Formats: sequence, structure tokens, C-alpha cells
Amino acid sequence: MIYALIFLIGFGFSVSGGMSLILYLNFIPAGLTLYDYIALIQTKVECYFFIIGLILMGLSIQKLTILSVK
Repeated sequence: MIYALIFLIGFGFSVSGGMSLILYLNFIPAGLTLYDYIALIQTKVECYFFIIGLILMGLSIQKLTILSVK
């Protein structure tokens, strides 16, 4: 049960971080290059939520499949 909760928290983090990444993509038509975009998202904490969420989801899916096989 706890792994399902961790999965949902990870999903929420992934959605939040993914939306931030998409939001910052709007700076590219304003004259930012791809290098500038990457440098910008490295400084924003909310963009790290995407990677943290993916890790949480991956770990919880791995644990859930191990528990369901037993």
C-alpha cells in the first residue's frame, strides 16, 4: 500500500516538473538558444521535481512488481 502512495507522489512530482519544463520552453521563441534553456532549467528547483518523480515512480513500480509476483 505504501508503494502505491509513493507512486502517486512520484506521479505528482513528475507532472509538476514536466509542466515547469514545458512552461520554460516558452522562452525559446523569445531568443534563447537550447544551451541557454538548459542553463536556465538547471537553476530552477521545480524542474528537478520531474527527475525526482521519475525515480520515485520507477522504484515503486519495481517494488510493486516484486510484491505481486510472490
